[in-house]
Amino acid sequence: MIDPYGIEARARLVPEPPKRAGRSPFERDRARIVHSSALRRLSAKTQVLTAGTHDFVRNRLTHSLEVAQVARELGASLGCDPDIVDSAALAHDLGHPPFGHNGEAALNEAAASCGGFEGNAQTLRLLTRLEAKTFATDGRSVGLNLTRATLAACIKYPWLRGDGPGDTRKFGVYADDADVFTWVVEGARAQCKPIEAEVMDLSDDVAYSVHDVEDGVVGGWFTLDPSELDFAGIESAAKEWYDPDIDAGRLSAALERLESMSEWPRSEVTGSRESRAVLKGLTSALIGRFVTNVRDATLATWGAGPLVRYEANLVLPDATRDEITVLKSVAAHYIMRSDDRTEELLAQRAMICGLVDALIASGGRDLDPELVPEFDAAHDDAARLRVVIDQVAGLTDMSAPAWASRLL
Repeated sequence: MIDPYGIEARARLVPEPPKRAGRSPFERDRARIVHSSALRRLSAKTQVLTAGTHDFVRNRLTHSLEVAQVARELGASLGCDPDIVDSAALAHDLGHPPFGHNGEAALNEAAASCGGFEGNAQTLRLLTRLEAKTFATDGRSVGLNLTRATLAACIKYPWLRGDGPGDTRKFGVYADDADVFTWVVEGARAQCKPIEAEVMDLSDDVAYSVHDVEDGVVGGWFTLDPSELDFAGIESAAKEWYDPDIDAGRLSAALERLESMSEWPRSEVTGSRESRAVLKGLTSALIGRFVTNVRDATLATWGAGPLVRYEANLVLPDATRDEITVLKSVAAHYIMRSDDRTEELLAQRAMICGLVDALIASGGRDLDPELVPEFDAAHDDAARLRVVIDQVAGLTDMSAPAWASRLL
């Protein structure tokens, strides 16, 4: 069988001598991510409900493991290398700071003068610079030194800030990481993602649309009883957060299709084992529904494959997109936009911004030892601020308050 991934896909920023036989370059990529400190830190970072507040609900690490399982299965069915999509899924949230998207917004505000903050751009920075693994001959860190194919699969938004399509505020690369980005996307069309990155992105949507709902029900934030769901609030969240063009008819039809599934709970979900099993059956059925629909639509459009790199695109049916959107919007309305969390969210943002200010004011003395040389070598205030942002972004929901207690 011909390997669809050639020399260009297997290249690394810094060439490495042959390793022991039996493992592909992409298997080694996955192992490096699994053993990275950035992945371990995800266990203490918020997914939806604050990390550590409930033993059942997901944190960023358990979420990433679930995304990786979905991506590996979907990618393999299309002919993608399973280790590439697995690695991209494991890495997709590495750049997220403490306190989830709330912390991301706070850091973006604090980093305004050095190019802003974006969790996806921070992921690329971690993989190619901040994680300690490999150095170039000039002494420059190249992070985990992953293959070009794996790095390309990890870049959800393949453009710099302000260069994206339409009015999107998302971006996947900081200006001072542009050189490595140019190497990663060499030969690809501008703003084009490989299908492995699309598999990662879709698997993330599938996993968190389903599991955030499961966590919200178990956490007591809402019920799945159709008569008790606040559809107006769900519609508002959908338009504000996910799809400004979606209308009530499409959203309502998507919710009705999901509620008609035989696995949808017909009675109140309680804390009993039987009730939890019903809810778990729903999550399994939803994931299977979404993955199967996307797989079948993609293969029907592009043929049997293997579908790899820039040779094909994932096909997401409109109905499936709407069903994923309505589930994400349920969790967004009842949890992320809940009035009960307003005070907590404001306190988190104040903490993040306060830490940035304190670390700048201390002249880098309070940074982790590995970041002090970078702060001292920074050529201007913007470069020094970026080092401080790297420090704060690497904290967790547990360590950030401890740093605040010490520094503030």
